[in-house]
Amino acid sequence: MSHATPFPVSPALHAPHGSVAARATDLSKVYGQGETRVAALDSVSVEFRRAEFTAIMGPSGSGKSTLMHCMAGLDSVSSGSTRIGDVELASLGDRQLTRLRRDKVGFIFQAFNLLPTLTALENITLPMDIAGRKADRAWLDQIVTTLGLSGRLAHRPSQLSGGQQQRVAVARALASRPEIIFADEPTGNLDSRSGAELLGFLHGSVRALEQTVVMVTHDPVAASYADRVIFLADGRIVDELREPTADAVLDRMKRFDAKGRTS
Repeated sequence: MSHATPFPVSPALHAPHGSVAARATDLSKVYGQGETRVAALDSVSVEFRRAEFTAIMGPSGSGKSTLMHCMAGLDSVSSGSTRIGDVELASLGDRQLTRLRRDKVGFIFQAFNLLPTLTALENITLPMDIAGRKADRAWLDQIVTTLGLSGRLAHRPSQLSGGQQQRVAVARALASRPEIIFADEPTGNLDSRSGAELLGFLHGSVRALEQTVVMVTHDPVAASYADRVIFLADGRIVDELREPTADAVLDRMKRFDAKGRTS
């Protein structure tokens, strides 16, 4: 699907694609034991390449959010391997894992997770402030301008619309130039126009800024902004779609629903 990028594209930004930003190998996640045992993920192997936008889809309970949380180091794994770049997450202690998430990973959630007492700008720079690092002012200005937040930086979240709050959350995720951004249903609390704007920004950040984005969504239209869609069912990857359209994604989802009803 063709989507116009809101970012100014510079040829100098485009490095060769193909290197891997994050990888899971034989990843399993099990909750409970005995009769209550549930395998949320069952030997999943997947790669997320740099400068690529991947959507993760599947029925409720398919394991898509669990996969993202394990890949981002927000949840432990039962077996297998998860890596950000060349770093094996299981090899890190709590402090090292916290530092990696802060320095290498950006997060965008359905709930905006903004601190109500801070201004928009303070919310954007908060992770870097905690880390004792100064923001790259030129980079920050580019993000803020692109997201249309220049006139809102002194506002607190209660003074912003839902779409503006989510744009602040996107700016916060982009501000530290992370190696990968994980987005969990980022348009879930937005109206269709604000959602389309947000997806356009994410799509543009991949095209123009060489950002890597992995997004969990249930919305075929949202998934059509991605370069590829991977489909999960019962904790396993069951299909993949490149250059998706909303109709093609919906058709795949209907097929999975039909299989579920007949199995």
